[in-house]
Amino acid sequence: MADPSAYRPAPGQIPTSPGVYKFRDAQHRVIYVGKAKSLRPRLSSYFQDLANLHPRTRQMVTTAASVEWTVVGTEVEALQLEYSWIKEFDPRFNVKYRDDKSYPSLAVTLNEEFPRVQVMRGPKKRGVRYFGPYGHAWAIRETVDLMLRVFPVRTCSAGVFKRAEQVGRPCLLGYIGKCSAPCVGRISPEDHRALAEEFCDFMAGRTGAYLRRLEQEMKQAAAEMEYERAGRLRDDIEALKRAMEKNAVVLADGTDADLLALAEDELEAAVQIFHVRGGRVRGQRGWVTDKVENVDTAGLVEHALLQLYGEERGEAVPREVLVPALPDPVGPIAEWLSERRGSRVDLRVPQRGDKRELMVTVERNAAQALSLHKTKRASDLTTRSVALQEIADALGLDTAPLRIECYDISHLQGQDVVASMVVFEDGLARKSEYRRFAIKSFEGQDDVRSMHEVITRRFKHTEQPKERDEETGKPRRFAYPPQLIVVDGGEPQVAAAQRALTELGVHDVALCGLAKRLEEVWLPGEDDPVVLPRSSEGLYLLQRVRDEAHRFAITYQRQKRAKRLTAGGLDDVPGLGEARRQALLKHFGSVRRMRTATVEEICAVPGFGPRTAAVVVAALASMTPAAPTVNTATGEVITDGDVTRASDTGKPQTAASVEVDDASESGEKK
Repeated sequence: MADPSAYRPAPGQIPTSPGVYKFRDAQHRVIYVGKAKSLRPRLSSYFQDLANLHPRTRQMVTTAASVEWTVVGTEVEALQLEYSWIKEFDPRFNVKYRDDKSYPSLAVTLNEEFPRVQVMRGPKKRGVRYFGPYGHAWAIRETVDLMLRVFPVRTCSAGVFKRAEQVGRPCLLGYIGKCSAPCVGRISPEDHRALAEEFCDFMAGRTGAYLRRLEQEMKQAAAEMEYERAGRLRDDIEALKRAMEKNAVVLADGTDADLLALAEDELEAAVQIFHVRGGRVRGQRGWVTDKVENVDTAGLVEHALLQLYGEERGEAVPREVLVPALPDPVGPIAEWLSERRGSRVDLRVPQRGDKRELMVTVERNAAQALSLHKTKRASDLTTRSVALQEIADALGLDTAPLRIECYDISHLQGQDVVASMVVFEDGLARKSEYRRFAIKSFEGQDDVRSMHEVITRRFKHTEQPKERDEETGKPRRFAYPPQLIVVDGGEPQVAAAQRALTELGVHDVALCGLAKRLEEVWLPGEDDPVVLPRSSEGLYLLQRVRDEAHRFAITYQRQKRAKRLTAGGLDDVPGLGEARRQALLKHFGSVRRMRTATVEEICAVPGFGPRTAAVVVAALASMTPAAPTVNTATGEVITDGDVTRASDTGKPQTAASVEVDDASESGEKK
């Protein structure tokens, strides 16, 4: 634990201007980003007596090793810079709202020649108009199906559209009147774009004028005795009204607003947002976050607004944002929202009327979301806490290992030797930080040497924090060091990992190995293993971590092996690129079948002429066929990418090569 006084700047060095500050840890990683109207009093508040600090703030300042700041001109600039840095550095002590799921939106691709209506998830793209988000994709499809009768905009994919152009015949929607069929020229690009823009206007809430126009056209058609046209217009009006009825009116004045409500306790907070457009609820979304910093309701609201509108521009930011509490001060965040919209945005707390009633509904949804989140995690969280504490007790650790990294080696008879690193935080897999390694320092089968290389490569980055990307300045590849390393294997693998840590001067990371045969836990320098009870939650967690590392390693090893077997010697054939290699493999199925092909048969593959085909035949004839391998678990014989049963070959399986990993029995203590 660091002493904050060791890096406390002199008060005279800190300016009184607005600015943004960063706390960094001993590895120079940014762990907290904050802003201040005046930097001097704000930073000084972090360096008071530790007993007077909030527990979360105390943990942050004792984890940090340095602090730095950047002066800006206004509070709005400070807000913008704070948001940019939080997004860039992902500090561990900042509140970060994360969607509890990927919400679908209704999107209109106005950036294409023929705009398309479709369901989209994920980051928003330039030139695409979005509506929503919606709770379910089926809700979007029902709405679109009703509206295509009136606005027959293209909904097909690029492949379907291109195919229809080639054959000169539209898809089924074109025949039943739910697509204007621009693919076959039934409508010009200009008219189709105008149709898509009318669709967008209707979805944006400008419905009244359009419905009145359709009603007038219907009455005029009836007066002129064009009864079929009047009937179609009547059905169009009913379809649009049914689409509108799916979103009940909640604000009678046709308001465009977002309502944001919070439910929180000491550890977590849930936020719910209702998107109201034209007085109707057009979408809903929710987040849950851990309160990793000392922040009140107003501060949570500010963080939520930054998350919600940080990537938005124009009409995506509504005229009015209703919140349960105003950030202090409210001016900078209101000005920031107005800049993103391009016009004034009102940020306020509703006090009475329909808006207050709707806010109560949103608050009720937030409370329900937090309760449901806690119900789902309660038993699992308790079990994980027990497991982590059992591991700490068994290994003699001071605290529970909140971050565990596990390493595994995988190869096939010494070929394609690879390793995996999986990460578990708070007992849950964090797949974004998984890493895989190809062994580089030697060739052949040596699990112990491989483990030494992998641990060295991983912790070399930790012990050299200045080794950073020259362009972005960010650390290379690896995140925080773990509290516990688990290696898949016995005493030899543990000894190799410990030797690598000792050579790098890493002494604050615990280490153990989990041997497969008896599920024994080996500690460095110990003659006897630690045996956890079979019913132990700690042992179960270690097994899950080990099995996940094994799965990740063997998947990578199989990918490398498959690439080597299927590629064969084709990589060295002159004039044969990736596209032609794939064409050959797709046509013949394997390198073995290619060897029996004639020049004429290879010429039948698209892209191959007699000269290239002759070169391929000569290259394949000079190749030495690879020895067959057998997976004894499945009985499969693998030869140049072909798989057959060992019983079909007449060869004994005992002579075959077997897939192994670093947890082979030879690596365990007998």
